[in-house]
Amino acid sequence: MWSSGRRVLQDLLSLPAVRSFSLTAARNTVVVERWWQVPLSKVGSPPRLHPRRHRIYKFVEDTSHKPSQKMELILTQTVPKLGGRGDTVLVKKSVGRNRLLPEGLAVYPSPENKKIFAEELRLLREGKPEDRIQTRTGHLTVAVLRQSQLKINKVPCEDFQVTKEVVSRCFAKKLRIVVPVHAITLPFEPIKELGDYWCEVKVNGIDAVQVPMSVVPYEDMSANYRRQLKAQAAADAQEDAGEEDDSLEAVSDAAVETQAAEDSTSQGSTSAAEEMNTKTEQDAASPPSESPKKD
Repeated sequence: MWSSGRRVLQDLLSLPAVRSFSLTAARNTVVVERWWQVPLSKVGSPPRLHPRRHRIYKFVEDTSHKPSQKMELILTQTVPKLGGRGDTVLVKKSVGRNRLLPEGLAVYPSPENKKIFAEELRLLREGKPEDRIQTRTGHLTVAVLRQSQLKINKVPCEDFQVTKEVVSRCFAKKLRIVVPVHAITLPFEPIKELGDYWCEVKVNGIDAVQVPMSVVPYEDMSANYRRQLKAQAAADAQEDAGEEDDSLEAVSDAAVETQAAEDSTSQGSTSAAEEMNTKTEQDAASPPSESPKKD
């Protein structure tokens, strides 16, 4: 019995140790060097190490505190805020290993992969427009154009007209978007009247976006024009203040006249009352008449 148990124990101990990766402790790389240099030995013979002296090391560098280098990958699909298909990007190792590579969004930049994507890019550029794929920057440009509205000021001259060149300059000046002339299409050309129109912009020859366009009267925003506006506003304010003063004076004059009329009326009534009182007092003070009484 003991022999069989010993045989089973030996078989278990002879099996290779298998440990789960989740239970394996993280091991960081530490760079060290020997404190005492090992002397050179004869050709073909191993170096002669001292049993204690040559086992002493000094610390050089701990790579756990070293900034991790980024991973270079080639994207196979358009990734928001990162790039489009065929772009070579530098990302964190955690992002590349945990997201991009497992999900098939990127591949390693091997010579074979670089050659494949370079050939694909060449075919897309030389192929038919309907076979092309919009780039990441093209998608962003389309999104910006769909939310934009162009306003063009009509210059006060007889020969004013809106053409593709004018629209291209307004895009660059007001919306900060570089739109070439050949990518702009107008409903009719030239445009000379005020009103609301639209223009079509083609991005990379693939997607077409209609941008609302308005032709409005000219507005001079120079410093001289602003000074004129301020002077006119000050003059209008002074006129309004003068009109208010005149109206206040007229109201005060009317109030004075009304008060004078009321005072005169009150004085007349007071004098009439005084006369009545005086007459009454005189009647009371006069002696009684001596006419005989009738039987």
